[in-house]
Amino acid sequence: MRNVYKSGLLVSIRGTACLAFLIVSALCGARADDAACEPAKLAVKYPSLVGKTIKIGQDGESVPFSMRDPKDFSKLIGLDADLAQATFACIGVPMQFVIGTWAGLIPAAMSGQIDVMWDTLLYTPERAKKLDFVVYMNAATGMLVAKGNPKNIHAVGDLCALTATTTLGTTQEAMLRDVSSKCVATGKPAVNIITSTDMPSGLRLVQNARADLAAVNKFVGDSMVTANPTTVESAFDVITGAKIAVGTAKGNADLVKALRDGLAAIRASGAEKAIYDRYHVDYSLTTEPVTLTE
Repeated sequence: MRNVYKSGLLVSIRGTACLAFLIVSALCGARADDAACEPAKLAVKYPSLVGKTIKIGQDGESVPFSMRDPKDFSKLIGLDADLAQATFACIGVPMQFVIGTWAGLIPAAMSGQIDVMWDTLLYTPERAKKLDFVVYMNAATGMLVAKGNPKNIHAVGDLCALTATTTLGTTQEAMLRDVSSKCVATGKPAVNIITSTDMPSGLRLVQNARADLAAVNKFVGDSMVTANPTTVESAFDVITGAKIAVGTAKGNADLVKALRDGLAAIRASGAEKAIYDRYHVDYSLTTEPVTLTE
């Protein structure tokens, strides 16, 4: 393996041929009346992808979605990492992970520096102006506080005058700013919002008493609580109706179709559920893959 630094992103280049063969072998048993993996038909189904290696952006710090393999820190594992590998093996296209800060991966995808952002990315109409999305899961936000919940925070209405942190550019940031505006509109002090480049940084602010609450993806938050049971706890969850998706820059019609088809195929084969079970993520939150372009 070799690592290449390019424009502030660490490109982790790995041989994928063997992995692709193993995954495809497991996936191609989908029922005949369902979507199926057909890597041999790549040139017919997605001609513009022939000869390409798809660059997939992840941060390697969003447990359980994207994280370093404890057995080999040069590799990424997790729900989104494994879904990506299974999907592209099913399609028949080699892939490589590009590792960078979460906030930096969205503009990297929009500009084409990477081909795909696949790391707890939420669809929004604003992002859809520059990205096409394939939605595959419903989302929720978890609110983390210091152990014992010293500020007695139990709902978003309790955040007025407090300090909250979240990752820059996320829907959680937009939610906190909306809450802050509502505080001001009712004559209460605004929420002091601190943005960070990644979720672990936000967690440390809560642990060091520099923030009263961290707003994160619910499943990432659950993993953080499990890993830090003596310092943080979950105060409450917010079910927002937001959708977790894969994002790619406009103008990649074959790639969008391949993503949707590949996700549908691993869903039909049962491989998708096996990945969710592996990382203890609620499979009932999954949805049929749907393309959203605006």
